[in-house]
This record gives sequence, C-alpha cells and structure tokens, in this order.
Amino acid sequence: MSGFLYHVGAPTQCPHGGQGTTVSSNVRVKVLGQPVATSADMTTIAGCPFTSGSNPQPCTQVQWITPAVRVRVQGTPALLQTSPALCVFGAVPQGAPIISGQTRVRGM
Repeated sequence: MSGFLYHVGAPTQCPHGGQGTTVSSNVRVKVLGQPVATSADMTTIAGCPFTSGSNPQPCTQVQWITPAVRVRVQGTPALLQTSPALCVFGAVPQGAPIISGQTRVRGM
C-alpha cells in the first residue's frame, strides 16, 4: 500500500464531522513544514456530535491499524493518508476518518 505521508496539521475528520488533531513527538522529519506523524503519535477527535439513541457516543480518537511498512521516522513506522484507521469511542469503532493533506511526498 502506498500513499502520501500523513502529517501534523493535515485536515482530519471523523465520519460525523468532528475535527482531528495529531500530536507528534517527531521533531526531525517534516513535510510542508509540519512533522510527519508516526504510529506512536496520538490523533484525538473533538466536536463529534454522534449519539446512539439518546446516549452520546462521540468519536474521541483515531486508532491507526496499519502504518507504512517501508518508511520510518526515527525508527518508528510513519503514517500514510491511506493507512487503515478507525475513529473510536472508548473501544467502540465508529467509522473511518476522512483525511486529506499534502500531495508531494509518498511512502509505502
């Protein structure tokens, strides 16, 4: 699987419209001036309006399933915009995130 590298600041949404924010410990490898995200980084979701019946169950974070297999950042696999992921509430999957971003640097 190949795709463009996912980076801090890339527009990310849960399927219900909540906004994603990625915090990275990577300070060395950048794309468009933003750190490249790795499998060790956390992507949180804020503002998800999803409810099941009358119970709020908003997406709270993105759980990355498979990172890049050939690209590493400081020894940790990088994330691609095409890396499989799920937005979750606790341990309950809510759907795949919607990701866009840079279109210059590809990885596998």
